[in-house]
Amino acid sequence: MTNTLDIQQPQPFDLVDSNILIAGNATAFEGTLSIRVSEGHDEYSSFATVGSLGLRQFQGSIEIPDTNTFKLNRLFLTLADDTGNPNGPSVVIPVLFGPLILPGYGGWRPYVVQPGDTLIQIAQAQYGNSNFQPIFEANQHIVNDPNLIFPGQVLRIPRDDI
Repeated sequence: MTNTLDIQQPQPFDLVDSNILIAGNATAFEGTLSIRVSEGHDEYSSFATVGSLGLRQFQGSIEIPDTNTFKLNRLFLTLADDTGNPNGPSVVIPVLFGPLILPGYGGWRPYVVQPGDTLIQIAQAQYGNSNFQPIFEANQHIVNDPNLIFPGQVLRIPRDDI
């Protein structure tokens, strides 16, 4: 039987909370996938149960109990069928860790950039101050320079009041 990992959630560069929800389709030896979250230094691990015969849908999660453990806001979620095969398939998904982007992170809202907008103006309207860093960090996969945003671009605005 061919081992398969098709991860549908999270997608690369999704903005996640301290409880990272994972879903997809998989086959796994003895029905178990290992889950690891790392920034390259520290790591949390868990597992998800998958049916052992044929491709099965699964849902799982991993809780990051201490959000201060990580120093970087870009994390790597690794799912692997290594319960019986050290060379089994694995998938690595980069995600952005909301609690390190905005203290009290509770989710995000979309914002469509309007002509003449700047990140400072958007931050002032959304947060009541000019700290655009949470917006810039939440969109680091599409915004390379905080001075270059474009009308029509959809930005994620991290929120602590959702």
